[in-house]
Amino acid sequence: MRRELYLLALYRTLEAAMLALAVFGPLKGAFGGEARDPALATAVAATYLVAAAVLLLLSGRRSVPLASHVVVGVLIDIIVATLATHALPFAGPGIAMMLLFNIGAAALLLPLHLGLAAAALASGALVAQYVLVLADGNTLRERPLAEVLMFSVSYLAMATLTNLLGRDMRESRDLAHRRGAEAANLAEVNELIIRRMRVGVLMVDGAGRIRMANEAARILLGEAGPDPEATPRTLPQISPALAMRVAEWRRSGQADDTALTIGDDGNEVLPRFTRLLATDDTTLIFLDDTALVSRRAESLTLAAMGRFSASLAHEIRNPLAAISYATQLLEESRDIGDSDRRLLQIVHQQCMRTNAIVESVLGLARRERAQPEQVDLVGLVRAFIADYRQTCPEENASIRQGGQLPEVPAMVDPRHLHQVLTSLANNAVRHGHQPGEPARITIHVDVLDGRPVIEITDRGPGIPDAVSHQLFRPFFTTSEQGTGLGLYIAHELCRANDGRLEYVSVPGGGACFRITLRGGSVMLG
Repeated sequence: MRRELYLLALYRTLEAAMLALAVFGPLKGAFGGEARDPALATAVAATYLVAAAVLLLLSGRRSVPLASHVVVGVLIDIIVATLATHALPFAGPGIAMMLLFNIGAAALLLPLHLGLAAAALASGALVAQYVLVLADGNTLRERPLAEVLMFSVSYLAMATLTNLLGRDMRESRDLAHRRGAEAANLAEVNELIIRRMRVGVLMVDGAGRIRMANEAARILLGEAGPDPEATPRTLPQISPALAMRVAEWRRSGQADDTALTIGDDGNEVLPRFTRLLATDDTTLIFLDDTALVSRRAESLTLAAMGRFSASLAHEIRNPLAAISYATQLLEESRDIGDSDRRLLQIVHQQCMRTNAIVESVLGLARRERAQPEQVDLVGLVRAFIADYRQTCPEENASIRQGGQLPEVPAMVDPRHLHQVLTSLANNAVRHGHQPGEPARITIHVDVLDGRPVIEITDRGPGIPDAVSHQLFRPFFTTSEQGTGLGLYIAHELCRANDGRLEYVSVPGGGACFRITLRGGSVMLG
């Protein structure tokens, strides 16, 4: 309220100047008429002029409390008005009228009780001066009593109305400040959201000038994208194809749903348009990166496949349990020969292995944590090779164990590791052989950089570098009969055991998959 205080002090200075002009000016007779007390009029006019100038200078100092400044100023105004009215009776109505504004302005800046107190003091002073003149028996014409009472009531009414007006004004100002702060905060939040969105957002006016572009849009547009600090560039300069798409949408109102290549990196985007205002050509352009869209669709597909795999695994367990139970009953029969009994054992072992795979798939679908235990990788690989040879004929593949270490301890879930080795060995049998020759697979156990590793290598044609970085992506396969989930599940099972599965290129030809696991303590045997 310092501005209002300054205006009140400026108005008081104007009042003091007019009073001084009425007392000291060449036309003082026309201004104030005959003075009742010339000495008092001179003293009041000079003192008021000095006091008004001092108050005007102090109004700009924030060290002076506002309420104190207003109270002192209005008391001076009332005293000066009372004395000036007594000394200059013919100027009394004008002085009382000017005091009305001082009372109203003071009540605007003060609490209601102080404003009413100032108004009551001014009314009392006006009535007291009138009574004093009547008691003095002066023969000069005085104003009627009704005028005095009207001014007294006006002071009280003005103080009340201006105080209520000031309170509403201050509340409105505070509300406007709060709303302004909230709007500024919301604008900052909106700007932050738009800037951090993965979807590119551009705002283009009717002339094609880019008014706003978030980080995603600048990345998609490449190095030629607009810089907010630089001079605004036009959309046709940055991406003519996108500018043509926008112009066609504005003309026909029909959006083209085909992907568009923009930027120096050849990013494929799906542009969407919306008009910012109905009466303006300013357009918001949303650029959806097709790579992100594909990943979202892939995530949804994986979630659906997880639910489907869990349901399918539950369905497999029932007939699998029946087969396992029937096999156990057959093994108890005395009419089964030794060779057939060995086949039944193989069937039973494969039922148990399949059940373990089903349990792993269920755990992967439910995102269950692995249950690692300390195992000897050398012995585990030896047992795996022995089991795998029973199911894979020698004419299809030869599988052997490599490595010179007697034992390599590691922390891993044996069921998960068995499933990973089976998946990698099956891939090597199907793809890791030269035409007309069986696959030659080596499973090598070693320690690399202090961590136990298992390397499954073959002597086949290898994997092209163009597709090697996509091997562990779900649903990626180079075979018409493949599902693209084998390596992905193996990769996720390794991650669940705090390990990793990676492809290592072999200079002499063939393929190598390396499993790096968490080391275990030294095993005592």
